[in-house]
Amino acid sequence: MGGPFSPARWLRLFADYNQFLQGFGITLFVALSALILALVLGVIFGLFSVSHLKPLRIAARVYAEFFQNTPLVIQIFFFYNALPYVGVNMGVISIGIIGVGIYHGAYVAEVVRGGITSISKGQFEAARSQGFSYLQSMFYIILPQAVKIILPPLANQAVNLMKNTSVLALIAGGDLMYRADSWASNGSLSYGPAYVVTGALYFMLCFPLARWARHFEERLKNRDKLVVPEILVGVEQ
Repeated sequence: MGGPFSPARWLRLFADYNQFLQGFGITLFVALSALILALVLGVIFGLFSVSHLKPLRIAARVYAEFFQNTPLVIQIFFFYNALPYVGVNMGVISIGIIGVGIYHGAYVAEVVRGGITSISKGQFEAARSQGFSYLQSMFYIILPQAVKIILPPLANQAVNLMKNTSVLALIAGGDLMYRADSWASNGSLSYGPAYVVTGALYFMLCFPLARWARHFEERLKNRDKLVVPEILVGVEQ
């Protein structure tokens, strides 16, 4: 069929575009589902990490350290190969959602913890002086201020999560990467067009989110630069 990017290979790919669209749909579903799971776990363990209760702080630390310091591939293989031995059987889509979600939940927890600890302790003290409980202070005073700090790194984590859904290809997950590799290896060995299209589809998912994160972060920095001179002017007056 000529070279790795010959017209014949591209024509064959366009004729089988449904396989790539199906894989793209599965990748998008897994990414969104895993992102929801990661956000839920991240917020819970992020709050645990700044709790006054030591057992909660220990649980958050163990969770973050374990999942951040073990490869995602090993975790996915554990869910896929080891859990059936103890009677836990899950489909590959469920494994992808749970595995990727739990893995990135550990990173989201650190993002949430960093956002909360960046808020001045005086905010807690002011809330306490007004009669707010710890939970009320957290949800009504601290978290609303921490959101603007959390959002840019959270968006970056979402981008990494979307890219990491490609690990499903290792367990025949039917995702975009698996469909591309299966299609390319089935007879014609058209890996060039398959990987170019796959990379472009991942780029379509990740680039807008990464771009928004950078834009939002720059906007926050510019706003902070404007606030400082206003404070100095007020002091001089």
